[in-house]
Amino acid sequence: MVMLTEAIKLTLFPAMMAFAASSDLFTMTIANRVSLILVGGFALLAAMTGMSAADALSHAGAAAAVLAVVFVFFTRGWIGGGDAKLAAATVLWLGFAHLADYLVYASLFGGALTVALISFAPCRSRRCSSAGSGLSGCTAAALAFPTVWRSRRRRFSSIHRPSGLRPSAFSSLRKNLEIEIFVS
Repeated sequence: MVMLTEAIKLTLFPAMMAFAASSDLFTMTIANRVSLILVGGFALLAAMTGMSAADALSHAGAAAAVLAVVFVFFTRGWIGGGDAKLAAATVLWLGFAHLADYLVYASLFGGALTVALISFAPCRSRRCSSAGSGLSGCTAAALAFPTVWRSRRRRFSSIHRPSGLRPSAFSSLRKNLEIEIFVS
């Protein structure tokens, strides 16, 4: 029984976090089952190790507090729903003892990853909008890095005119495109 408990401790949480990270990176979604497995795994592990009710409620309280805060972030469109649920499930495992460390590291590394993804991701569509944020990728990159802004403007200004369009029609199309991209 002790080896099973140790195996769950050492594999379940890291495996689920790695799966959530790779899923979020490649598909921009985190499945509900990841958060549910983390919550179920914590409950199972708490029962198997004999965690006191006070400690379990403390961990649950930390998770509820984080869920309340990240729910506000989700309603504002700053983060996705999967991110919010994963943060709460993660804090359930960590409790209040490691809450501050987790929040600092998640904020720093998550912010750095977000800026890197925004600045290196190409604008493939006219709007370049990121899901749920309402802030286009080009606009966010412009706010984060002025050099990215200049390179994106150069790329749009160097668009070759399709044959058959008059120069005036192309320039109005380009102006409309720039307005839509930079305002949205």
